[in-house]
Amino acid sequence: MVKESHTPPSSTSTTTGMASASSSSLSMTTLSSTNALSFLSKGWREVRDSADADLQLMRDRANSVKNLASTFDREIENFLNNSARSAFSAGSPSASSFSSEIGIMKKLQPKISEFRRVYSAPEISRKVMERWGPARAKLGIDLSAIKKAIVSEMELDERQGVLEMGRMRRRRNSDRVRFTEFCAETEREGEANFGDWEPIRSLKTRFKEFEKRSSLEILSGFKNSEFVEKLKTSFKSIYKETDEAKDVPPLDVPELLACLVRQSEPFLDQIGVRKDMCDRIVETLCKSKSQHLWRLPSAQASELVENENHVDDLDMRIASVLQSTGHHYDGGFWTDFLKPETPESKRHVAIVTTASLPWMTGTAVNPLFRAAYLAKSAKQSVTLLVPWLCESDQELVYPNNLTFSSPEEQESYIRKWLEERIGFKADFKISFYPGKFSKERRSIFPAGDTSQFIPSKDADIAILEEPEHLNWYHHGKRWTDKFNHVVGIVHTNYLEYIKREKHGALQAFFVNHVNNWVTRAYCDKVLRLSGATQELPKSVVCNVHGVNPKFLMIGEKVADERSRGEEAFSKGAYFLGKMVWAKGYRELIDLMAKHKSDLGSFNLDVYGNGEDAVEVQRAAQKHDLNLNFLKGRDHADDSLHKYKVFINPSISDVLCTATAEALAMGKFVVCADHPSNEFFRSFPNCLTYKTSEDFVNKVKEAMSKEPLPLTPEQMYNLSWEAATQRFMEYSDLDKILNDGDGERRRMRKSRSVPSFNEVIDGGLAFTHYVLTGNDFLRLCSGATPRTKDYDKQHCKDLNLVPPHVHKPIFGW
Repeated sequence: MVKESHTPPSSTSTTTGMASASSSSLSMTTLSSTNALSFLSKGWREVRDSADADLQLMRDRANSVKNLASTFDREIENFLNNSARSAFSAGSPSASSFSSEIGIMKKLQPKISEFRRVYSAPEISRKVMERWGPARAKLGIDLSAIKKAIVSEMELDERQGVLEMGRMRRRRNSDRVRFTEFCAETEREGEANFGDWEPIRSLKTRFKEFEKRSSLEILSGFKNSEFVEKLKTSFKSIYKETDEAKDVPPLDVPELLACLVRQSEPFLDQIGVRKDMCDRIVETLCKSKSQHLWRLPSAQASELVENENHVDDLDMRIASVLQSTGHHYDGGFWTDFLKPETPESKRHVAIVTTASLPWMTGTAVNPLFRAAYLAKSAKQSVTLLVPWLCESDQELVYPNNLTFSSPEEQESYIRKWLEERIGFKADFKISFYPGKFSKERRSIFPAGDTSQFIPSKDADIAILEEPEHLNWYHHGKRWTDKFNHVVGIVHTNYLEYIKREKHGALQAFFVNHVNNWVTRAYCDKVLRLSGATQELPKSVVCNVHGVNPKFLMIGEKVADERSRGEEAFSKGAYFLGKMVWAKGYRELIDLMAKHKSDLGSFNLDVYGNGEDAVEVQRAAQKHDLNLNFLKGRDHADDSLHKYKVFINPSISDVLCTATAEALAMGKFVVCADHPSNEFFRSFPNCLTYKTSEDFVNKVKEAMSKEPLPLTPEQMYNLSWEAATQRFMEYSDLDKILNDGDGERRRMRKSRSVPSFNEVIDGGLAFTHYVLTGNDFLRLCSGATPRTKDYDKQHCKDLNLVPPHVHKPIFGW
């Protein structure tokens, strides 16, 4: 308690002036005393609140340490029990080393329990409270007594009031000193109770050593610890960085944008952005990326420098980055199996077509020459897969009532015909798949799953001659799933043929979309022989057909005769083609009838056989045209060598083989100014017309002049060697078949997820498979009956397992 003190009274004056001064002084003294009282009350209140807060904090900390010790003790017990049980029950080889660690923990457990027991003993709390109680009692201040003392001593002057305040401040400071001494004494008592305990002394020593050590020493010790080394070893075993990963930088912004544009092509196409525009954007973005920054391995870098196809470079770049991470994605959204791996030294090419000799049609002749010249390089093995017709269908298709009793007999006929024309023995395999002839469509359609007739070990590269025709009713494994690369070659302008039929416009509308559907679902690349065909996904326009070497030899012979001054052409004009209206006979009769008077005595010999032969001849007789109809024959027949002008008014062909053969023989060709004849315009002997009047002028010009001899370059452009070279380039086979391209093929499988295009294509293929599996839907769409599976006669002829035993299985 703070004692009350009285200040001695001062002397007073008896005069009136002094009384007045004394009254004024008293008022000032009262005001000062009141202010001082307020200040002191605020100061003591702050001291008391601070002491209460400190006391509460000490209690909370004591309880916290107590709870922590109890929790720690329980955790130690659980850890010992669980660790010992898992180590010894599992029979781990590290049980012996682990037992030593368990022993240390067991020795430490009693000391921790003792620490908790001593610290939580009630004597400690009582001693602390006893020491703290008097201190708090001393802090109690009787403020009312101080106030009374100050009021009773109003006569004190201002100086005495100030002195009294100084004394009070000193008393407050002395109380603070006593509180500090109490805390120090409490700490010493705690040290006296716990300081001699060995765990506490060890802990203090460790803390002192830790304070002396620098941060660098601590970090270096942590880095060199056994735990860190084991952690590093574990991470290294999970991820092993390859040498390629060090050389391949990540994709930059232009590459990511180019990849985004390519992935968004289906969406952009729906909003009116054409594919060629997307390709230009990708090419621009790829060009903005300097090739020397791509830092690919040396073999890949040299390939990119020589390759001008920026889209392929982007694919290679993305694949190299993914491969450098060690990630491989071999499946797709619709597929999860691997495509067959082929030997690096020898690749395999399978050519599948819709017709075969002795049917003299483009899809029978041109694939045969393609197989021969692809096999000639000996860089890859080749298989030609052609349809096998039962004898009843052979009688409807093959000319001159020619039939074969076995596939071996027909193969012998095909090889003999080919060797007579190419002059060398072609080393390729010929296989057969079941086919059926449709009288209504005048075409051969596969029966069953055509892809199963190529063994899986040879399923590397597929060339589909007429991919839309082969896949209209295809019900089997997806071509792009079984083969590593699938190329489609469009031979026929089916839309032009269909438009000539009843309700042709409506049929052509549906066929147009079906063609888009199946070529996109089953092909990686599509080659269109000319711009006369419909626009198809993944397609480019390129003539990949050549002429029979025999026609070039005839052209050389004609040029030699003319150089010696001999008459090379003794006959006028002729037309040759299958006698059906769609092959140009309608256009020919219309032109001849319209300008009959302009042409005068012009005569035309027509060679051909076909279903519309009778109707064509009747139409010519009706208009009294100078057309001489003759039996169809091979274009290389000796009787045709002396004709000077070949007239072909057809606009339904994609690329007329007869036109190329006539040019190779050194003749004039009069043909329509049409996309199907775009390839022939560069030849000086090709005379194109745009109107019927222009047709008359071109015919008269050709009949009055002599054709120019072919140059070596022009002869090469017509050859199958040049056609094969163009095919290798535009189908991407020159890259795929190169020995050094194995890395590219492996990188093709290094994909994180299938692209958006692949997802759509897979969905289209799956939907097509489901729909073609329904016999009712097949018949409604015009399929030949019983073509979902091959029949018993096919099984007998081709030695096949009956379809009810072996069903084609789709690749999903």
